[in-house]
Amino acid sequence: MRINQSKKDKHQLSTVHYVQVDPEYSGQRIDNFLIRHLKTLPKSRIYRLLRKGEVRVNKKRIDASYRLIEGDRIRIPPLYLAEQAKKVPPAQSTIQKLAERILYEDDELLVINKPSGMSVHAGQSVRIGIIEALRHLYTKHPHLELAHRLDSETSGCLVIAKKRRVLREIHALLREGKVKKTYLALTKGAWKQKITRVDLPLRKIYREKGHTVLVQQDGKSALTEFHVLKQFNTAALLEVHLFTGRTHQIRVHAQAQGHPIAGDERYGDKNFNQVLNSLGLKRLFLHASQIEFELQTGGRHIKVSAPLEVDLTSVLNNLGTDLHEK
Repeated sequence: MRINQSKKDKHQLSTVHYVQVDPEYSGQRIDNFLIRHLKTLPKSRIYRLLRKGEVRVNKKRIDASYRLIEGDRIRIPPLYLAEQAKKVPPAQSTIQKLAERILYEDDELLVINKPSGMSVHAGQSVRIGIIEALRHLYTKHPHLELAHRLDSETSGCLVIAKKRRVLREIHALLREGKVKKTYLALTKGAWKQKITRVDLPLRKIYREKGHTVLVQQDGKSALTEFHVLKQFNTAALLEVHLFTGRTHQIRVHAQAQGHPIAGDERYGDKNFNQVLNSLGLKRLFLHASQIEFELQTGGRHIKVSAPLEVDLTSVLNNLGTDLHEK
């Protein structure tokens, strides 16, 4: 087979290799493990490898939901991998910025107020994400990992685990719906009801230039509750509660109700976004304002709140709102 010269220049063909699962990765889904292990490979390609059985565990086909067990032997086929961008340490200003945004910390986890516009992890086009920067800050915690994710554009409470045991416990709580997540969002138009529950299944569609999420009956169950805090002439400030944690869940459920989130360039309304832009909105108006859960370890009750960002508060002031009005 002939290989395009430009592809040869930009990519390297790996050989078949095997990875043995260490104890700290026991319980992790195979798709998430591969996304982390094969950082330069598009997610769509990883899921295609799993569907076709090219990735095997202990010589057997597995699907994307398979959870790894200590000692599992993973076969990874030959792949053309984009050459890794030269690794550079994060800027000291980035590390300092994150250090100043720590909302809670103990020996096993920390919660930061994630800034908008910063990806939670590195990728093909992002050299440094929040987790990579924090690993430079916490050099004594080699297993520092994201307990969950937030979109790049979303700000607010982000939980990072320092130990794999706590990471597994938080993941179990997330699967069981025992992590309470609260968001603040500004959406288009007037809601008919004070409280609206949206129960629509979502399916993630992978494409060459990324992914999108659609409401589809064969998708994964997703439940969101929207509470109107303040209604304006053209927009509404909402408190949003997530009962499941699907990708882009709030954004797609809001759009499905005819009330897309302000500043949403993927699922939003262009004209509405232009109006809010004139009022000072330069980003997605979605903020993870609070997270709450119980850890069996030590019987701890974790409840952390992140103040609304100054730029978002300014937009609300321009709309003439009282944030606390209900």
